[in-house]
Amino acid sequence: MIALKRIAQAVLVIALAYVLVFLVLAAIPGDPVSAQLENPQAGYSEAEKAQIRSFYGLDKPVLVQLLLSIGNALRGDLGISLATSAPVSTTIAEAIPSTLTLAATAMVFALLIALVLGFASQSLGESRLGGLVRSLPTVFLSTPNFLIGLVLIQVFAVQLGAFSIIDPETAGSTAFAALTLAIPVSAQIAQVFITALDTTSALDHTEVAISRGLAPVRVFARHLLRPSLLPTVTVCGLVVGELLGGSLITETIFGRAGIGTVVQKAVTSQDVPVLQAAVVLSAAVFVGVNLVIDLVLPLLDPRLRAPREAS
Repeated sequence: MIALKRIAQAVLVIALAYVLVFLVLAAIPGDPVSAQLENPQAGYSEAEKAQIRSFYGLDKPVLVQLLLSIGNALRGDLGISLATSAPVSTTIAEAIPSTLTLAATAMVFALLIALVLGFASQSLGESRLGGLVRSLPTVFLSTPNFLIGLVLIQVFAVQLGAFSIIDPETAGSTAFAALTLAIPVSAQIAQVFITALDTTSALDHTEVAISRGLAPVRVFARHLLRPSLLPTVTVCGLVVGELLGGSLITETIFGRAGIGTVVQKAVTSQDVPVLQAAVVLSAAVFVGVNLVIDLVLPLLDPRLRAPREAS
């Protein structure tokens, strides 16, 4: 029942995001769609212009255009790209695999970095090296990912030849692009993880385990890790938006053809249908990931189920 309620809320949020994006684009001064159709360089014939105007209902009130857009979207028809004349669904579908691969790899790297920093912070304690480890998330967070990407390309691609910048879809290029995206994202996860570890390490049962002489790895795995996962998993859902936003810059730096590149071209060419579809897709991914996390959290901490079941 709770899961169905969360799914219904997620669907409602995505629907509201679709309506909001449509209204914002409709409020832009001028008519980007008509301007693009009348652009001589676009090369549309009069019949194609009439067909596109009819599809989007451009001669009708905004409310009617919104209803037409929702109806077409529900049928899986996202319209035609005004820049390429290709179906928007095809344009988005071709870009999704590259961005998903980049974002998923970046999330794995970010979790690994946060895990290593968290373990090191507990193992090194209040030493100078421990203080250095605790300051790394702040350094990561304050370093823009375009700078990280340029440094990685200069050192590992140009000087060491570890990957090719000519073919951005290779495993090596994807790994370094994901690392560029992961370093700033890992900072937020690491900060929350380290704070949760500090709180858990101060509990009585953890201090007893340490006093018994358990190895740091066993203390970390048995007594610190699971209690610290709850806030860490929560913040993972929040950084998904940063992953999607950061992918635009990262894809541009590494020359990848993903959703970020599609959005960049759509903004430049005022390709409203593609822009609307990409923004709503990003909102759907963000809401979907947070829905999954919301459903997983009670499995990590049964106390979260008790008040809901009682109600």
